[in-house]
Amino acid sequence: MYINFIMEENKNIYISYWLLLITFLVALMIFVGGLTRLTGSGLSIVKWDIISGILPPLSLSDWGKSFILYKQIPEYKLVNSSMTLEQFKTIYWWEYTHRLLGRFIGLFYLIPLLYFTFKKSIKKNSLISLYLILILIFFQGFVGWYMVKSGLIDRTDVSHYRLALHLILAFIIFISLLWNYLKCTNHQILIHNKKLPSYLPIFFISCMLIQICIGAFVSGLDAGQIYQSWPLMNQSYLKSLVVTILIDF
Repeated sequence: MYINFIMEENKNIYISYWLLLITFLVALMIFVGGLTRLTGSGLSIVKWDIISGILPPLSLSDWGKSFILYKQIPEYKLVNSSMTLEQFKTIYWWEYTHRLLGRFIGLFYLIPLLYFTFKKSIKKNSLISLYLILILIFFQGFVGWYMVKSGLIDRTDVSHYRLALHLILAFIIFISLLWNYLKCTNHQILIHNKKLPSYLPIFFISCMLIQICIGAFVSGLDAGQIYQSWPLMNQSYLKSLVVTILIDF
């Protein structure tokens, strides 16, 4: 197997800096999204206002209106009925930061991409790849709201299927950006062992995405505390897991 990211001399170093910045922002977005999930903040903003939602509540009256909207969903009625306005502000800021980062990523990716396209600074094959990533970024915004919406009517949390889709898509965007960054720089990765199959990197990435998907299911179903020992599960590596699956089936 031979993987090579060596290219011609980098004619526009700003493109590589831009891709590196977006890659970092996406990684930060995933991290903040994880904290938003862990703090139970994901349903604190019950509306999806692409433009007006840029500004947080600026007055006590605005905070009161946002809190009233939150009080109408099942999560507040069944889980957080004793929550105060100050406690609501804490979870609101986590979700707001998560969404604001998403807006920044969209703008910081779109505007330079249009500029580099106009200047013809990017090769055609790379340009197609970058525009596909742009589509994924915008689609990710829709998936994020699609996920949140699942927890606003008759659930106290979001659908684990939509959560998994949201998380996997985020990692696909991250991997795609990192790959294009490596292609855009003089960075090199060489593997000379011809005995290794060429599909091995794809295999490992696929395994990683499957594990991420399973992790999203565990988080979405609050299943992490079923087995409270590690690495054994009820004194077994696999048996109790198989029995549980068969019973559920």
